[in-house]
Amino acid sequence: MKAGVLFAVNDIRYVDFPDPDCGENDVIVKVKACGVCGSDPPRILKKWKYNLPAIPGHEMSGVIVEKGAKVENVEIGDRVAVVPFIPCGKCSNCLRGNFSLCDDYDMLGANLYGGFAEYVKVPCSNVLKIGDIDFEVAAMIEPLAVALHGIMGIEPKVGDTVAILGCGTLGQLVLQWLKISGVVDIIAVDISEKKLAEARMLGASVCINAKEKNPIEEILKLTANEGVDISFECAGSTVTQEQCLLVTRKKGKIAYLGIAYSDIHLSERAFESIFRKELTLKGFWNSYSAPFPGDEWHRSIKFLKEEEIELKSMISHRFELKNIKEAFELIGSKKEEYNKVIILP
Repeated sequence: MKAGVLFAVNDIRYVDFPDPDCGENDVIVKVKACGVCGSDPPRILKKWKYNLPAIPGHEMSGVIVEKGAKVENVEIGDRVAVVPFIPCGKCSNCLRGNFSLCDDYDMLGANLYGGFAEYVKVPCSNVLKIGDIDFEVAAMIEPLAVALHGIMGIEPKVGDTVAILGCGTLGQLVLQWLKISGVVDIIAVDISEKKLAEARMLGASVCINAKEKNPIEEILKLTANEGVDISFECAGSTVTQEQCLLVTRKKGKIAYLGIAYSDIHLSERAFESIFRKELTLKGFWNSYSAPFPGDEWHRSIKFLKEEEIELKSMISHRFELKNIKEAFELIGSKKEEYNKVIILP
């Protein structure tokens, strides 16, 4: 098969690669679409920590073309979304049903070959039927489930005022789940006017460009100097990670979804906000619960089938698999803005 193979940091090439072998409990999926996750560029371009050569890509959909002798839950020809996370099923967290926190998991697109390829081997427990959902949309079910994992964990209520700091793909998915949850007052913060325009189109009630205005001052003005009920950190920026502490009201809640890429040093005022305002801080990792892969995945598929969530408009760039190097050159150079980038084998 052809695949986008990573041979070293910032060295991804379109080459021939051995076809995957199907085990008795596995399926072979012909990949139709694979999204570039926000975590992919830092790892591929700067700091890959798994074995090489590797095939990245963990947000994928496709068609089952082969199945093992013991597979009963799907048939050849089924259209599926792939669940990339493979928990060990044995550690204390797995035994409690906290699969996202598994101590010894495998991951397609990391230590196992992933979706930047024509074919991928997947345990049969890690595919979900998608019916007639568009393949490009289905490739975004994984990040959609990640956003829902945070929503379900922080439990917004009707009438809450919520701030989203960082309105890239993850922030836009959180925004849509908040609307479905009955939250009307949503304040979107970003430094990109384009991303703010997308957030506005998806239903944000107020958009703040943090390059032009101080978001802390603006949010306090909008909330009678009290702050929001809930803030979501979706940028993975040290700036927004601190700002969440300063824009959330007393007894409010903060959901941290963005990945940290450097050390975080809090100001005295920000740190004291945690205990002086008795804030609840919760982190959310991955998208899984019991029974595996969890309600996050099944509800994501349900709402997509019912056309309650808009994902297609969030795709800004599409690259054929043979042009995967160009895709990461675009991302690495930041020569133009992008939202969700999809690789099409």
